[in-house]
Amino acid sequence: MIEQNLLPFEFRVIACRNYRETCHAIRTMVIRGAGAIGAAAGYAMAQAAMEAPAAGAMAFLENARNEIESARPTARNLFYATERVFHAALISSEHSRKEADAIADEDAAASRRIGELGKTLISPGAGVATHCNAGWLAFVDYGTALSPIYMSHRDGNKLFVYVDETRPRSQGARLTAWELHNAGIPHAIIPDNATAWYMAQGKIDLVITGADRIAANGDTANKIGTLEKAIAARYYNIPFYVAAPTSTFDTNCPDGSHIVIEERDPGEVLYQDGLTMDGKKERILVCSPGSPALNPAFDVTPAELITGFITEKGMTIV
Repeated sequence: MIEQNLLPFEFRVIACRNYRETCHAIRTMVIRGAGAIGAAAGYAMAQAAMEAPAAGAMAFLENARNEIESARPTARNLFYATERVFHAALISSEHSRKEADAIADEDAAASRRIGELGKTLISPGAGVATHCNAGWLAFVDYGTALSPIYMSHRDGNKLFVYVDETRPRSQGARLTAWELHNAGIPHAIIPDNATAWYMAQGKIDLVITGADRIAANGDTANKIGTLEKAIAARYYNIPFYVAAPTSTFDTNCPDGSHIVIEERDPGEVLYQDGLTMDGKKERILVCSPGSPALNPAFDVTPAELITGFITEKGMTIV
């Protein structure tokens, strides 16, 4: 997998040689994004099946499943993949590997279809806002929120993308911007708190974000900061779309109040990683020394603020 913590300053591919190494990669955001987390979790479960001892195999698999599912508790795709591969592992380790492969292939196909459907929402020359990273780095390929942008750009649409920096880990500024730059798509990184201003100026025509878990009633958990973008979009009467494969929908979760929100290390808020002018990597404190920080990784956008969902099976207007 790509070591995403090093992007955009360094591109490195690493190997996870057992399920615990894959768990660590998920937990520490070496790999991140709904679909990519799901695919990695599926392979972690398959690794566990290959590692399970003949004596006590069931206990080993159940322990591994619990460990994998605790790595990122908000992401629905992780649980979806782990469950599928766990049941395949009860047949054989070979079945588990094939099931993990199938999940990865389905994720790429769903993302491509989301792009084909979603591009019809982007008018010529549109200004599109997005939050966090839901591009090909966050999935096996294509992405969700960025997939319609890629497809529209390839059709010749001269659109422009407003990229929220997405504090505190800056997935927009580091990952989405890196993807768009390499694809040659016009864009600009903007501060998280600048989106409403550009909406007020008439620069943004629609918002497309991804999702980490969607409740049965349509309430959607996504990267922290998504909720305020949806509120601003509603105020300025700008369409707000959520792009996600059907595997992100959790029909057993009645509404957003039942979604577990991951709390991450406060150090992600207090410190920033970057490059010095002479190209050296450095981590520096950017906040008041001695002050504590709170770091919820996600928020929940109520269904009534969402214009519609773009999935591989079609578009639904709420």
